[in-house]
Amino acid sequence: MSSRRAIRTVRRRLIQVVPVILIVTFVVFGLIQLIPGDIAVTLAGDNASDQRLAEIRALYGLDRPFLVQYFDWLWGAVHGDLARSLISGEEVMTSLSRTFPLTLLIVVLAMLISMVIGIPLGILAALRPNSIIDGAVMGLASVGIAIPNFWLAMILVATFALSLGWLPATGAVAFSDDPIRALEHAILPATALAAGGIAEVARQLRTSLVDILGSQYVRTLHAKGLPGGAVLWKHGLKNVSVNLLTVIGLLANRLLAATVVVETVFAIPGVGNLIVNAALARDFPVVQGVVLTMIVFVVGLNLIIDMLYVVFDPRVR
Repeated sequence: MSSRRAIRTVRRRLIQVVPVILIVTFVVFGLIQLIPGDIAVTLAGDNASDQRLAEIRALYGLDRPFLVQYFDWLWGAVHGDLARSLISGEEVMTSLSRTFPLTLLIVVLAMLISMVIGIPLGILAALRPNSIIDGAVMGLASVGIAIPNFWLAMILVATFALSLGWLPATGAVAFSDDPIRALEHAILPATALAAGGIAEVARQLRTSLVDILGSQYVRTLHAKGLPGGAVLWKHGLKNVSVNLLTVIGLLANRLLAATVVVETVFAIPGVGNLIVNAALARDFPVVQGVVLTMIVFVVGLNLIIDMLYVVFDPRVR
């Protein structure tokens, strides 16, 4: 029965995703049309004749109605064709296969750093509520949330790249080409992204754990002589696992969006740079392809988290 319920849950989530994808892509497609400027003028040059501009618009389908352009693109996307860049002529899928792995490595590494540091800090603060340790951890968490990513990125570059020379300051290497060099290039941008993630994980975990550890049934477990470690791991963390999963899912979404700024500071040719340059040039096939890729990533991650809810929370089962 549990496997059937899981399949039904996946099917229901996938059905719910379809209108979300349609709405988001439609809105983004429409907003691109509102950006000032004419892509035909960009492609043909400022001195192009009206006839040449008309030829450019007909060639790329820019003279067709908005809805026709949108549904043509959507039909191609369903069949794996995200069209070509209007500026470079490169297939959007090729651009994404080159840039998205670079961004994904930074996001995954930032999430790992956030959890590896944030979870122990949250536990430490929850075990000593209202103490000096708790105040210090929460103070550091507030600072981590308040620090802008781009400012921290510049400090990291100046310290660890330019002054100490421990890590590269700019650029990126694909993980499939050289894993060691790829990690070396990703450490600083991932750390800049992870500052807010560490703070968020620590604060949310601390708040949830304090409520659980102060509950009546936990006090009863202590009164029965159950060791504190067993109470923490078996009853405390298990009960807050669902909240922690939610935080991790939301954190991944924010990290993916924040890579736009961090990639600019570190000159990383990832998805962030790709979509910014495409939006400025009104290269809407590239923008649409990037947006669709991010939607699929976020939806897939949320689907995995929904399945983990079933594993960690018996009430969901």
